[in-house]
Amino acid sequence: MHVRKIAPVAGMVVLSVSLLAGCGGGSSNDNAASSGSAADCPLVSADDPGNSEAPSDVPAADNAPKLTKNSSYSVAFSQNASNNPWRLAETASLKEEAKKAGIDLTITDANNDQSKQIADVKGLIAQKPDALFIAPITEQLGNVVKDAAAAGIPVFLLDRDVDHNVAKPGTDYVTVIQSDFIREGERAAVQMAKATKGNATIIELEGTTGASPAIDRKKGFDDAIKDCSGMKVVVSQDADFTRATGQSVAETLLQSHPDATAIYAHNDEMAIGAIAAIKAIGKVPGKDIQVVSVDGEKDGLKAVQAGDLYATVECNPRFGPSAFQTMADYAAGKPVPTLIINSDQLFTKDNAAANVEKAY
Repeated sequence: MHVRKIAPVAGMVVLSVSLLAGCGGGSSNDNAASSGSAADCPLVSADDPGNSEAPSDVPAADNAPKLTKNSSYSVAFSQNASNNPWRLAETASLKEEAKKAGIDLTITDANNDQSKQIADVKGLIAQKPDALFIAPITEQLGNVVKDAAAAGIPVFLLDRDVDHNVAKPGTDYVTVIQSDFIREGERAAVQMAKATKGNATIIELEGTTGASPAIDRKKGFDDAIKDCSGMKVVVSQDADFTRATGQSVAETLLQSHPDATAIYAHNDEMAIGAIAAIKAIGKVPGKDIQVVSVDGEKDGLKAVQAGDLYATVECNPRFGPSAFQTMADYAAGKPVPTLIINSDQLFTKDNAAANVEKAY
């Protein structure tokens, strides 16, 4: 069973209930190319579906390599990139928590290159750390995760999963700690519906192809707007989770789809790039073209404050406390579920200002 996909199923039930309770009418969006109305889109008056939790029947990691309880540990962390604020915040959180706990932490940076990350992990395995944290670039890192398990090293996946057909949860790795990416897409869809009154010709900027957040944020959003006849994704393209690529891809897609009235970006960095692209063609973000994204970084919240970004769904990068606590629980022999879901907020005009200073 692909455990990562279980949590969002439960999440969809919550979303569906909120949609049924929130059906209502409203005026149409004059900018939209579609002739649908808000009455055709139950998302317009739906409540934010909120954060989801892992299902209660997630199995414990009984068959993964064990970790002996000790007063100190050597831990390795394979970071997939350091090219954006989210990644930098994740690494900083792990460093800070390791320092507090007196843990010797070794970090490698794959520079968003999957072949380098595979080589990095193999090098870390050779160093025989007590535990290994991995933030996979894509789900195709399963084989090297199995290599770590074969070497007797317990692996904890952070923020992204791997292919369960290759690496088995609870056997080849202990757990994956992550946000519910499908739910993030659903929450973004609700905000997009509110921003556009249920009528939108949408450009979708996807994250790195094959990465679990890109796969699931697309699924959550695309599935949610199926209930809205006036909301259509007319083009969807990989922009690699980066600001520069987000801007260049948005520029191209805005030229080929001049009727676009909305952009859904899988992270804030791409959204900020898209906002620059919108301004470059003489249009006004937040007026001519609505933008919604995911992450909740400081620049994203500033964009919400400025009215350029309608909303951003948080994906909290501060994994240090949960990662090391989970490792300590596992070493103590406590049952550790093979999926742990983070709690994330929604940032809109109502609360962006109150949160910007503590954002990463």
